Amino acid sequence: MAERRSPSLLVRGRDVAAGEVVAVRPHEGWRYINFRVVRLQPGGTLRCDTAANESAIVILGGSANVRAADQTWTGVGKRKDPFSGPPCAVYLPCKTRYEIDALEFVELAVCEAPGPKLFPPRLIELPESAGYVRGEGHAQRRIFNILMEEGGANSLFLTEVVTFAGNWSSYPPHKHDTDDPPRESQLEELYYYRAQPAQGFAFQRVYTQDGELDETVTARDTDVVLVPRGYHVCAAAAQYTIYYLNVLAGPKHVYHMSFDPAHAWIKEGWTW
Repeated sequence: MAERRSPSLLVRGRDVAAGEVVAVRPHEGWRYINFRVVRLQPGGTLRCDTAANESAIVILGGSANVRAADQTWTGVGKRKDPFSGPPCAVYLPCKTRYEIDALEFVELAVCEAPGPKLFPPRLIELPESAGYVRGEGHAQRRIFNILMEEGGANSLFLTEVVTFAGNWSSYPPHKHDTDDPPRESQLEELYYYRAQPAQGFAFQRVYTQDGELDETVTARDTDVVLVPRGYHVCAAAAQYTIYYLNVLAGPKHVYHMSFDPAHAWIKEGWTW
C-alpha cells in the first residue's frame, strides 16, 4: 500500500505594508482550497477573476468598495482588525471578475474552492449579536460563522474564531477527513492566524489515530496551518489573544465532524 503523504503543515506569512501576506495553492496532498491574504494601502486596488472557483472575500480589517457582476458594495468592512468586531465578506460565483478598492488600509482574505454551480453574489455582513462563545473554562473561544450553512455554496465553509489568551481552541480534538455521513464528512481545512499583541503565538497539533501523521507546529502572526486530514487542536499562548480564520472545502458541501474518542468526554455537559 502506498504511503499517504501530507504537505508541509506550516506556511509562514509576511508582515508587509502592502501586497501578498501569505498564499496557499493546490499541490500534492492539498486539493481543494486556494487561499491568500492581501494588504492594500488607501487607494490601492485588487483586480481578479474567480475563474473556475467560487470565492469568498473576507475583510479582516479596514474598509473597501467591492465591484463584481454588475453590483457594487460600498464600505465593506466595519472593523480595524479581526479582533475588533464581526466580519464582513462578499461571496462570488465562478467566472466573475471583481475589483476591490481600499478606502483605508485593508487586509483581506481571498478564499477559493471548486464551484461549478452558480450561487448568487452577495454581501455577508454579520451583526455583533451573531457571535457566540463555545466551550467552557480554559476552552472558551468566540465564534462568528461566516459561511457555514450547507446550502450556501459549492464547496466553501468559513468561520472565524478568537481564542482568549491562554485558552485551547478547536477543542476537544476533532476531524473531518472521511466521507461517512452523518458521522463525518471529507473536508480540508486551513487556519489563518493573527495574534494580539503581534509577537504572540499558538501551538497547533495535527495527528491521525495510527500515528502516521503527528505534527505540532508553532503558528505566529500571519501564518497558515494546513489540516489535510487527521484530528486537530490548537492553544493560545498565555497573555496572547489569538484569532484564526477557518477555511474548509471538500468534494461535497457537507459539514460533519467526529471527536477523538480519547478526549470526547471533555465536552460532556458543555452548553455550546
